[in-house]
Amino acid sequence: MRGLASAQDSLALGAKLAALVRPGDVIALSGPLGAGKTSIARGLLAALGLEEEAPSPSFAIVQPYAPPEVRFPVLHVDLYRIEDPGEAEELGLDDARYDSLLIVEWPERFDASTWHDALWLSLEVKPDGARGLTAKVPSAWEDRWPLI
Repeated sequence: MRGLASAQDSLALGAKLAALVRPGDVIALSGPLGAGKTSIARGLLAALGLEEEAPSPSFAIVQPYAPPEVRFPVLHVDLYRIEDPGEAEELGLDDARYDSLLIVEWPERFDASTWHDALWLSLEVKPDGARGLTAKVPSAWEDRWPLI
């Protein structure tokens, strides 16, 4: 497990990921409220060209970004408010996976098989306030990881 000492470290991790991602990738961000999932997503989106701060998609559930706002299509997804995994089909995420990057917060709300090919980053808050980071790396990411 690696650590992220501050919110700036989470933003920097997102920026590093932006150099490696491509359309069709899925990054699953798991962890409790306040662990830094949205900070990683914001760092990634900023490094892909987003000029304003990305809002948390908690209420929208899916926040799309498209060129020229970002380098290629991105869907920032927050599944926190999803109660029924059957709602996945309504969100249209399967179709989006062909040409977009998916950044998914709270991926555990859907069946794990949904994200079988995702770079899965799990965050935990340590007693000192730092964030622990554990990565599950699928074969599609093996040549791009370790990042930090």
